Amino acid sequence: MSITFFINIVVFIILLATLASVSRFHWSLSRKVFTGLAGGVVFGLVLHLVYGTGNPVLGQSIEWFDIIGNGYVGLLQMIVMPLVFVSILSAVARLHDASSLGKISALTIGILLFTTMIAAFVGILVVNIFGLSTVGLVQGVAETARLSTLEMHYASRVADLTVPQLVLSFIPRNPFADLTGASPTSIIAVVIFAAFLGIAAIQLMRDDLMKGERVLSAINTLQLWIMKLVRLVIRLTPYGVFALMTKVVAMSDANAVLKLGLFIIASYIAMAIMFAVHGGLLAAFGINPFRFFRKVLPVLTFAFTSRSSAASIPMNIEAQTRRIGVSPAIAGFSASFGATIGQNGCAGIYPAMLATMLAPTAGINPLDPVWIMTLMAIVTLSSIGVAGVGGGATFAALIVLPAMGLPVTLVALLISIEPLIDMGRTALNTNGAMTAGIITSQILGETDKRIFNGDDDRELSHR
Repeated sequence: MSITFFINIVVFIILLATLASVSRFHWSLSRKVFTGLAGGVVFGLVLHLVYGTGNPVLGQSIEWFDIIGNGYVGLLQMIVMPLVFVSILSAVARLHDASSLGKISALTIGILLFTTMIAAFVGILVVNIFGLSTVGLVQGVAETARLSTLEMHYASRVADLTVPQLVLSFIPRNPFADLTGASPTSIIAVVIFAAFLGIAAIQLMRDDLMKGERVLSAINTLQLWIMKLVRLVIRLTPYGVFALMTKVVAMSDANAVLKLGLFIIASYIAMAIMFAVHGGLLAAFGINPFRFFRKVLPVLTFAFTSRSSAASIPMNIEAQTRRIGVSPAIAGFSASFGATIGQNGCAGIYPAMLATMLAPTAGINPLDPVWIMTLMAIVTLSSIGVAGVGGGATFAALIVLPAMGLPVTLVALLISIEPLIDMGRTALNTNGAMTAGIITSQILGETDKRIFNGDDDRELSHR
């Protein structure tokens, strides 16, 4: 190990200690997270300028930095299933009316799919405005290997997927295995299992009040226990964001960014438009979008740096219930479904942009209204199918492109800039889930406006 490696580690530790020292100022979680984000950008940029891309010392240093960054993501992934299970179970058991589940589920999924359809249209619109195409994209060694992997391991899974198989994959045959995240649809399976268990608790309350109250008391205790764990992990967010952002900036390929810069810019403009759409929808339902974005900023920042919609679920639920005033049942459903169904960024904008870019190569007019409506419909429906094959933008593209009669080559050609775009997509996915949650809450009249309108900006874990 070289002396420069040890210098990198020492500086990293010093910066972490400096970030920890700001706790004495009693800063809000948002401010701490942004301090970590800014520190990671600066430190990562310095490392990138000193070592460049592909330097072994940098790679070795990042591997150690990942103990903090990926370690934090791992901790969040650790609590995802227990949190989803307990949140849904507790919320359903308290409903006293199982019919409310149908309304919550229908509204949440409906809003997610509606915003995904809008996201698809935005993606098509932006590509046509920028005049993006596949001209000039070169398939190198890495891209060829990526395409081969897609065709061998993933394309067949997508092609063989049928709607009945997708629906059946949601049913929790073994809930204990699903609690370990054994399958791509485990989150939805856990939601269904917890919902049925909650309905059983409601029935028990009606049949035997004393036993039912004991069960409800046990569920409440379990929820309080899990929430203590959640807040304990969330306190580590600034450090995880710092490490993750350092890695992203330090390892970025400057040449790839320059070569595909227009596509990156167009992608982020499309995402910005969708954030504005979310804000407009919130305003239409009586929610101040500026206050909303301020309150959920820590969640979006983590989603941006971690690139994991699933890992963002704990912060998503916590923010909805404790900062926005959404009921636990709605927050649990929207966060869980939003991480797997109707992802505005990964399953909406991205596949629509790729299909529009490829259309001219197949002799298709990307401005044809019929073709646009067809693409929007397929993108919207495929956003449900993505959950059945593991989620993510790649799988969404692998469903949409063949369905539109287009090659999947472009998916591999964008591999070098995938992480940069995926950061914004994940933040948009998470925001779409929270937007669906609060709109559903507004429609059902279950939003606690005292929480939402409160100016308290303390850490989530302190409330």
